[in-house]
Amino acid sequence: MSAYPKTANIAAYRSVATHGAGDSADPHQLVCMLMDGALDRLVSAKGCIEQNEIPLKAALLHRVVAIIDELRCSLDHSVGGDISANLERLYEYMTRRVLMANLKNDIGAIDEVLRLLREIRNSWVAIPPALRSVQRQG
Repeated sequence: MSAYPKTANIAAYRSVATHGAGDSADPHQLVCMLMDGALDRLVSAKGCIEQNEIPLKAALLHRVVAIIDELRCSLDHSVGGDISANLERLYEYMTRRVLMANLKNDIGAIDEVLRLLREIRNSWVAIPPALRSVQRQG
């Protein structure tokens, strides 16, 4: 039997896979990888709540907050205009919801952030390749 819960093993594997891929990724891919990392950790944190693995849940959600903050800090307001301003507010909102989910073991708050982050990721992935080089990050 492993010393680590199953969700921790999965998260660790995904973390190693993500870090290895980051060396050759362009900025667009890096943003996708950050979003994927946050999404994976949110799903794992839900499992931790369901399995009453509270310390691991807290660590996962702490990492989600750090990832969302990295996404927020990568916004370029000089070229993003209203979109980057709206994304910044949305990232700040998601951070508050993740913190509340951590505090209250609120799966509903995690589900809300999952939905929002998936929508942002889907929009990000839909950016045509020709426009990706124009985009900085965010």
